[in-house]
Amino acid sequence: MTGSVAVTQPGLKRVIGPTLLLLFVVGDILGTGVYALTGAVAGEVGGAGWAAIVLAFVVATLTAFSYLELVTKYPQAAGAALYTHKAFGIHIVTFLVTFAVLSSGITSASTASKFLAENFIVGFGLDRGQGAVTAIAMTFVVLLALINLRGVSESLKFNVVLALVELAGLLIVILIGFFAMSQGNVDLGRAMVFETSEDKSVFLALTSATALAFFSMVGFEDSVNMAEETKDPIGTFPRVMLTGLGITAFIYVLVSITAVAVVPVGELSESATPLLEVVRTGAPGVPVDVVYPFLSMFAVANTALINMMMASRLLYGMATHEVLPPVLGRVLPHRRSPWTSIIFTTLIAMALIYTVTNVMGAETVAALGGTTALLLLGVFTVVNIACIVLRRRPMDHEHFRAPTVTPFLGALTCAYLVGPWAQDPIEYQIAGGMLALGVVLWVLTMLWHRSRGEAAHRPIPPDQGEPVG
Repeated sequence: MTGSVAVTQPGLKRVIGPTLLLLFVVGDILGTGVYALTGAVAGEVGGAGWAAIVLAFVVATLTAFSYLELVTKYPQAAGAALYTHKAFGIHIVTFLVTFAVLSSGITSASTASKFLAENFIVGFGLDRGQGAVTAIAMTFVVLLALINLRGVSESLKFNVVLALVELAGLLIVILIGFFAMSQGNVDLGRAMVFETSEDKSVFLALTSATALAFFSMVGFEDSVNMAEETKDPIGTFPRVMLTGLGITAFIYVLVSITAVAVVPVGELSESATPLLEVVRTGAPGVPVDVVYPFLSMFAVANTALINMMMASRLLYGMATHEVLPPVLGRVLPHRRSPWTSIIFTTLIAMALIYTVTNVMGAETVAALGGTTALLLLGVFTVVNIACIVLRRRPMDHEHFRAPTVTPFLGALTCAYLVGPWAQDPIEYQIAGGMLALGVVLWVLTMLWHRSRGEAAHRPIPPDQGEPVG
């Protein structure tokens, strides 16, 4: 293989402090999940949807401990794929984990872009043709690429604005709920009622709801892909990631309780815009039909921006370790942003938007959200196991150490939620198709290396990854 990208290309710029990182974590977790799936979660377990959110938070926190131990041991940009490669050293496993994370990020971003386009059309009262949705969504993805190319500092500043706006949208829901409560127009008793569908037991219904709600909690793991651009990652990541998870879980529980207290569960679960339904019911007469679609646009815009940033950094990180072709690790000399990875992920997102909009149809939100959660739950299972394996390889610098039991509990809970009792069959089909595509790309990558007379891959030394600077 030709010289390492890390040597021939400039490194990424360390511009992320604790505040920017916290807003990144909070902004990434908040977004499409809570805006779109609050009603779907309530449809699984009734008014006690908050219980599924709490369980999803517990599962996410267990895995977050493993991520914190690993990112402070190996503060590099490739995240789960890097940890998998260091723990097992099996190229196909590393590639599939990489592709699963990449697929989950691009699927989430593409879905968010599609939602933004639909809210844009509603907000401006435009024609709701599929062609218009596709054109607006693709234009938005190109805009995200341009922001991303400007550099991580500019991207994260834009993220701060979007995170504050989407947070404001959720606070409006909570405040309107409190106002409706003061007027006696709510039924808080609904928040304590478990209602299951399809003759499921409460346990299985809660399992399915937790797996779906998990989509709302994902995002914390994206931050580890920004490790090379974070100031003092070893000292910053533990407190910022756990604080961000706690803040978002608290907001989600309040939104969930408010939603079912204001709107009956049946109406909430059947609504395509559940939080808009809450605002309409709790504050009749307020022109929310104009205002709230734009707030939703900002929320999904933030989700899309952060996921596209994550995907490009993941590809860059793996290219620097020669697990993917080095061309994906090229960096703009002045902006120091991974331009080839940004272009590559943008093209994939545009292709996925076209497929979702014109082939899969409108009933794709829960399916794509569930597929994103399914892929990440599989990845998290592997990461927790990798954390256990890598504990046998001590580092010569200080790092965060998770409680002994948390990686084991994290692996068990994530693996359990991957099972067919927690997932819809369509989610297996979508995830299986994506991973099959990953296998094809892996074979092509192997052939590309061999055509150049090079080794198929070069394993990452297990002791590599000391902090830089």
